[in-house]
Amino acid sequence: MPRAGLVLVTGWLTVLFCAGAVQAAPVGPHAPDNPTQFAYLAEQLRKSPVHVSDQIPREVPRSTAPAFAREARRLGVPTYVMVLPHASYGTAADGLLAGVHDRLGRKGLYVALSDTGLEAAQTYGVDLPGTADAVTEAVYAMPYDATPREVFRHFVDVVTSGEAHERAEEARAAYDGGTDEPPGLHTDTTERENQSFVTGIAVLGIPLSVLLVTVHALQRRRVRRAAAADGPVRVPGARGGPQGGGRTAGGGTTGSGRQQPGGGPGPFPRERLLPLMLGAAVLGGLVAFTASQIFDDTTSGDGSRPTAADMRARIDRVSAGLRRDPLYLDPESRSTLDGTERAHLRKRLRELDVPVVIAAVPTPPDDEFGGSTELLAKQVHDRLHRDVLMVLADPATGVIELVNYSTRIDDSYLVDRPRDLAYTGPAEEQLGRHLDELLTYVDKAPRARTGGRPYDPPPAADPVEEKALPGLFTGDFEAGMVLGTFAAGLVFGLVASARALARRLVRRGRPAGRGAGGAAVPAAPDRPTLSWLRRTARQDLDVLTAALEASASLPEEARRRAWECLDAAALLVDGDSDGRIDADATPVGLTCAVVLARAGRTAIEEPAAARYVCHRNPLHGAARRRAPGRPSGGAARSLPVCETCRVAPGPVLRLRSPGSGGRGAYAPYPTLTGPLAALGDGTGIDQLTLDVREYFGVH
Repeated sequence: MPRAGLVLVTGWLTVLFCAGAVQAAPVGPHAPDNPTQFAYLAEQLRKSPVHVSDQIPREVPRSTAPAFAREARRLGVPTYVMVLPHASYGTAADGLLAGVHDRLGRKGLYVALSDTGLEAAQTYGVDLPGTADAVTEAVYAMPYDATPREVFRHFVDVVTSGEAHERAEEARAAYDGGTDEPPGLHTDTTERENQSFVTGIAVLGIPLSVLLVTVHALQRRRVRRAAAADGPVRVPGARGGPQGGGRTAGGGTTGSGRQQPGGGPGPFPRERLLPLMLGAAVLGGLVAFTASQIFDDTTSGDGSRPTAADMRARIDRVSAGLRRDPLYLDPESRSTLDGTERAHLRKRLRELDVPVVIAAVPTPPDDEFGGSTELLAKQVHDRLHRDVLMVLADPATGVIELVNYSTRIDDSYLVDRPRDLAYTGPAEEQLGRHLDELLTYVDKAPRARTGGRPYDPPPAADPVEEKALPGLFTGDFEAGMVLGTFAAGLVFGLVASARALARRLVRRGRPAGRGAGGAAVPAAPDRPTLSWLRRTARQDLDVLTAALEASASLPEEARRRAWECLDAAALLVDGDSDGRIDADATPVGLTCAVVLARAGRTAIEEPAAARYVCHRNPLHGAARRRAPGRPSGGAARSLPVCETCRVAPGPVLRLRSPGSGGRGAYAPYPTLTGPLAALGDGTGIDQLTLDVREYFGVH
């Protein structure tokens, strides 16, 4: 009996053991080909500590795995890195890390990365301070366009810096509100268009602005020099009184004494314009070169380029799986079909009289086809080399797509499927049921006489060209050049207006004397420069000439005095009688000419006030009062002064010595040689004109 009981017990145990083994065994002839996500990833990490998914080659090519491994070695602990599509992690990347660690059974740091950044990092059996803070810092501080490789490098930098906690707190404080974002790392197409636009503005706008402003400044300088040295002196009747013939700026004579056309400095010389244009072209080239060095990005990523093997790795994997089994489940994705559902679907697929295959794989936008299910189906079909109705199901979203390759089935029946069969929904709950219902409708679908075939989809964008940026001098560069032209004109207008306004304000701020009849006269500096004297002499002589021409009815005495002032002034500044101010005219002679020209104008407008000028500064104009003074250090006596010097005596006019070329020291004008010095003793205008004529030997 004991032996019989032992045999009975052993038999029952054997039965129970076999039943348990049968219950635990995978269902279906190809079930061992579908390991769980944890087991698959653990197996990949057992082969290599870095696993890069083949589903996102555009963003992270598999060939970049050695770069991740180099960064991981800097941590000094065993590190296992997974780079998967974001959808593969679900809602808890930490759970995936824990499951993979349990299957792998190795101590170290486990890091989960996706095409969107750092998902999680966790240590198992090793001490690596700062890991959690580095994850926080990377989440806050890394910009949206950072690639997984750059994110992992940054994570390693933070961990090894020894300041992970401080950097995490700084990043949290800076970007926790969500209003500010870290600046981008890479130049995208939109930013490159902006760079091209700005470069176009700068390349043409800056040199053109400089050219226009420079030519304007040089032209103004030529005008001033012409006004000072080569300006016309219109002296009708000079040397000959009112009846004499007039002399023009070019030396030509007209009956009325008017200036002949063509006076002034004329247009800007071409021989000087060409070097300026060449300089502007060189400046434009320098601006373009500088822009090319600043905006030197050529791609919008980290420079990773997928190889041909990277681009075909997933196609080879899926095609090989479908050749072994009509139901292929992506091992990197979370399983949405349990063992019973898988066995049931395989059974249904074998029973159909239409060849159908199901590939439950995701189609992320960074896959080899840019997220195109049509291209994925075409490439898989080309490798299967048989007619088939292909069903593509996304395990993350539950989206189902059908592509019929030459099977004799009525596609319109499947397109017009009942409303209760939705091919989208929570994959965990409905994907298995939806696939089962789909196979039911495939079985019921009417058969067609000929097999259908989809249109060939357009090719996917080249991954290298997709990341490549357009050239800096393309796109909006031309539009920028057009705007740069208008901007240069605007800058030139603003500069010219500002210069004109500044000159007007400066002139307005200068003190002005009062001429005959209370009219304002030009400013009278006490230390005039040679250029000011030349310019003012030309202007005042022109004003006097115009006044004489316009005055038809003047008292004989006033007309005589005005003509004598003009004739004497011409003797002082136009010794060679060519109608222009002499290049060697001295400060004393120019000052005397200005005084005479203003006195002649006063004789026309207020004859009674034209006999004397201010003895302190003859440039002040007419003297209507007299005040005590000491001429040349002599005895005090009454001397003519202007209204201003009567109230508060101003400084005595000082001029540079005649032999200094306008660069010597200033000295009081009564101490200098020439007829002008007599005005310091109170000499009148009539005597001054007589002295000038005698000084030059004209009687």
